[in-house]
Amino acid sequence: MNRTIIRLTAQGMLGGRRLWLLGALAALILVIAVATRLLAPGSPADGATVLRTIVFSTFLPLFGLIVGTGAIAPEIDDGSVVHLLAKPVSRHTIVQSKLVVAVGAVVALAVLPTVLAAVILGTGAQTVLAFGVGALAAGAVYAVLFLLLTLLTRHAVIIGLVYALIWESLVGSFVPGARNLSIQQWALSITDAIAPAGVVAADVGLGLACGLIVAVLVVGTWYAGNRLAALTLATED
Repeated sequence: MNRTIIRLTAQGMLGGRRLWLLGALAALILVIAVATRLLAPGSPADGATVLRTIVFSTFLPLFGLIVGTGAIAPEIDDGSVVHLLAKPVSRHTIVQSKLVVAVGAVVALAVLPTVLAAVILGTGAQTVLAFGVGALAAGAVYAVLFLLLTLLTRHAVIIGLVYALIWESLVGSFVPGARNLSIQQWALSITDAIAPAGVVAADVGLGLACGLIVAVLVVGTWYAGNRLAALTLATED
């Protein structure tokens, strides 16, 4: 890790409108939880259904998209990435440092609000823990995926929105065969393994889900470092 890159990435990612947008999404999770508890109180299973439907299907992909693309896209757009790449720092170290910031932002502005929402909805301590771990797993994978996508194409935000709003919210939730390729379903598998029996339903086996999560985190981070090195060559040319 490189502390200077971490500090500069945090300043760029969490400055201006991006921070306000992340904060608004985090606040909206809590508002929905409070409104649900006051207007339609239900069982712990009902609270878990609300979290699964709203947070896992919609909010977490959007959080991952914002922090994943925000970790490096601004530097590519304004050309300052040239100065970053001129430093004698490993490209993999640069990627890893940026992902530390991205995952940290997910924890602070997505995982913690999800945990608080679970508490507000009265899901129970074990379910609160389950959703916290599941949200962390999903958020980390989204951050890696969307950072890599930013290094692969200049249309990362558009592609990411299509993925988040169509694949994860619709296809990954309702098409049986596609669920094995849904990050949401992987995270729900982990959540189901921790939560009390019957509270959360998972459509992907725990072993497969964990293997795919680890594979995306490791391979995605490694390949992002390679793509950044290729970006260096393109910039020099």
